[in-house]
Amino acid sequence: AGFIKSPLSQKRLTQDSVELYCEAIGNPIPEIQWWFEGNEPNETYAQLWDGARQDRVKINATYNLHSTSTIYIANLTSDDSGMYECRASNDPDRNHLSKSPKVKWIRSQANVFVIERPDITTRVISESGKLILSCNMTTTYLAISGHEWMHGDKILHTDTDSSPLTSYVIEGKKEEHSGIYECVYKTSPVIKGQVNISVGPQVLAYKKSEHGNEGDTGVLICKSPSFPAVDSWVWYKNGQEVNARIFNGSGRYITKSSGNKTELRILKLSIEEDTGDYHCNATNSYGSGSAIVNLRVRSRLAALWPFLGIVAEVLVLVTIIFIYEKRRKPDEVPD
Repeated sequence: AGFIKSPLSQKRLTQDSVELYCEAIGNPIPEIQWWFEGNEPNETYAQLWDGARQDRVKINATYNLHSTSTIYIANLTSDDSGMYECRASNDPDRNHLSKSPKVKWIRSQANVFVIERPDITTRVISESGKLILSCNMTTTYLAISGHEWMHGDKILHTDTDSSPLTSYVIEGKKEEHSGIYECVYKTSPVIKGQVNISVGPQVLAYKKSEHGNEGDTGVLICKSPSFPAVDSWVWYKNGQEVNARIFNGSGRYITKSSGNKTELRILKLSIEEDTGDYHCNATNSYGSGSAIVNLRVRSRLAALWPFLGIVAEVLVLVTIIFIYEKRRKPDEVPD
């Protein structure tokens, strides 16, 4: 027996992808093949293989206790619309060119409809301390039952309006709300538009003031939550670039930067050389920004000063008690 576990009818948009899954059970374990028949009147079934359609087709099959096969088609076009057929057989002569197999191929089908993706025009308008995000579907041949606005996984707004135009208002400055926003049209299939609020890096120091002990490793961290991500990070100390020493393979500085975070490590801290202000500078395609981290290096003996202070206080207290007791005793009268 062979069967497709995916929905028997699927709608997809151009540039999307589709995945169909098929299982077959038998003894011996049957082979699975994928075939396709287009919507053209004279078009007949043709076998699909891994790498077909300019490498947009990926087929993965496993033959263990039973047969499983998955076909994945990326970057769909209207020519990908049609009937997809999963065929399974365990007859030894199933692929023979002249002999007819004794066991017929078991077949299961799924119909895929690829719909032309509608054009969506997006805008961001900043006025009176507000950001107005809008999406307009210029070709409206699909029924719209509502909209959603999303930021990441968070739903910001939902409605049941059937208009091709939808908007969302954000209170605040552009720099405070950068990121990727999606306008979702409730259609079949669902259509999404993307609105980007892009700004230069808004850099924040993880801690504006860091402390470290002499001889230890100091760690300074800066972040930028802005969109788009930072292209390059550079560290400076009191106006001098630190990164140059690292690229030359010398010095006690190590930087580790990835996307919107950077970290500067300073090995074997020195009071004379490392105390001061450090500047983390970030750059992306919309500008640059920086933050300052102040590093203070303490002597290794700094931790002993509180203890020595307590010892001194105890000694002073004992001395005062001893003198007081000494004066309080009456003078001894000699015999």
